[in-house]
Amino acid sequence: MIDYPLVEIILIAFLAVLGNASTWSEMEQFGQAKEKWLKKFIKLKNGIPSHDTFRRVFSLIDTKQLQKATVDFLIDNIKAIKKSLPADKEELRLICVDGKEQRGTGRKYDTDEKIRNLQTLHIYDASNEICLYSEAINEKTNEIPVAQEALKNMQLKGCIVTFDALHMQKETVSIICGSKGDYVGGLKGNQAGLLEEAEAYFDAPDLFEHYKSKGDYYESTEKAHGKIERRCYYLVRPSKRKTIKEWENLKAFICCVKTITDTKSDQSKTEVRYYAASMDSIELCAEAIRGHWSVENNLHWHLDYSLMELPV
Repeated sequence: MIDYPLVEIILIAFLAVLGNASTWSEMEQFGQAKEKWLKKFIKLKNGIPSHDTFRRVFSLIDTKQLQKATVDFLIDNIKAIKKSLPADKEELRLICVDGKEQRGTGRKYDTDEKIRNLQTLHIYDASNEICLYSEAINEKTNEIPVAQEALKNMQLKGCIVTFDALHMQKETVSIICGSKGDYVGGLKGNQAGLLEEAEAYFDAPDLFEHYKSKGDYYESTEKAHGKIERRCYYLVRPSKRKTIKEWENLKAFICCVKTITDTKSDQSKTEVRYYAASMDSIELCAEAIRGHWSVENNLHWHLDYSLMELPV
């Protein structure tokens, strides 16, 4: 049996997947086609591994350990690259927590049995564009304990963690703050008391103008695909009533008013969303809210199109 260094097998496989390979045979074909180029980085003393070797090796590897090792390797190299660049102001990392449903997977052929679509929880480093954590879950509500357990094992100092209303849980917030991180979380009916508290600060038009005059206002405008999106962010620092004190380090409520105008028909629609945050900088909160969608636009988009998770 030919002996291949494990690092060579993993590296060729990863590069092959980036090159759109989806089977063990395609990994072998990729290696053979790129052998001359690969030898610039690795020795390949015994040539390119066969498809059976790729299959056998990856069947023996603990996927969670492989993911952790890969993420640690990438993060360490990103830090090394940043250290080699001219010194700049240290930026906060944006960490996004979000689930993904793989549509079209909840079915069995030749049967009427109904099963749920595959659900996956992702924790995405939007600043470095790396998925830090990926875990299959049974159903949507199972995201909560899985996310909490993952966040417990992360170093969140210098990070802003963003999440939708599902993850706006007292324990989740406590875990983030306990690790010296900050958070910006969406508010909906699952935390009705906190949502009502936030809405009360924005229940009159003159209040918006008041926050704007104080400087607790941020605005951004984007034009794309025949539409103009204008986002207005307003921030208020709530009084320390009982409802607020129950949430660790809650310093601000943010109201985001998004207006989308069709440039052809000139028709507009407006969406209003509320958030709670451990920061009272409107610029940071606005950037975190907008940046949270990178988990959809970057990570989930690539899973759908690059890794072919679209329903068939």
